[in-house]
Amino acid sequence: MTNLRPSDLAREHGLSTQTVRNYERDGCLPPAGRTPGGHRAYTEVHAAALRAFLALTRAYGHATAAEVMHALHDGKLDDALMVVDRGHEQLLRDRTTLDAVRAAVTGLTAEPASDLRPFTIGEVAYRLRVTPATLRNWEGAGILAPARDRAGYRRFDAEDVRDAELAHLLRRGGYPLDHIATVVQQVRTAGGAEALSEALEDWRRRLTGQGLAMLEAAAHLSRYLDAGPPRSGGR
Repeated sequence: MTNLRPSDLAREHGLSTQTVRNYERDGCLPPAGRTPGGHRAYTEVHAAALRAFLALTRAYGHATAAEVMHALHDGKLDDALMVVDRGHEQLLRDRTTLDAVRAAVTGLTAEPASDLRPFTIGEVAYRLRVTPATLRNWEGAGILAPARDRAGYRRFDAEDVRDAELAHLLRRGGYPLDHIATVVQQVRTAGGAEALSEALEDWRRRLTGQGLAMLEAAAHLSRYLDAGPPRSGGR
């Protein structure tokens, strides 16, 4: 089997040779052999492992990619595949959430009814199945701005409830609080519906990109398995 230097693996991906050595040290690549002079001797198996690990990182993140590779190198194929399965399960949940948001957009961006009595923070929290502390956190982030009654208690009118529902849906989609605050603020203004549509379209593109990255990772992972790492199904 042809020996490869760390620089040979690194060059293909624009990495430093030290990064390749670090990946080996961390168990993301199988252990390298040594030349008579004591230098690392990688093979095509290591090259396939690096391609698989980097593809998994793009699809699932570094921590998950490392978990998959560690399981493979421990001979625990089923464990590795279970980690991959969890990633696909999360992507499906995200797509389902996106569909739910899209279905709710019309109701959320329509003119809210003005004849509803104000809600307490506890009632809004119960409605969304979050804690009052979460709503207070959203208020601190500038997402919500409920009025206060004479006793100082928060009172959520119809628009406040709509904003809370929108924030809840976008939070489930993985948006950071500062971005949600911007979207909610724009929804309150004349161009609000368009801002929300753009946010949902960006979310859709990210999910599509992740799905394609998962397909690429699966292909590289399959090639690595064919190249010869441990394939025991044990735990």
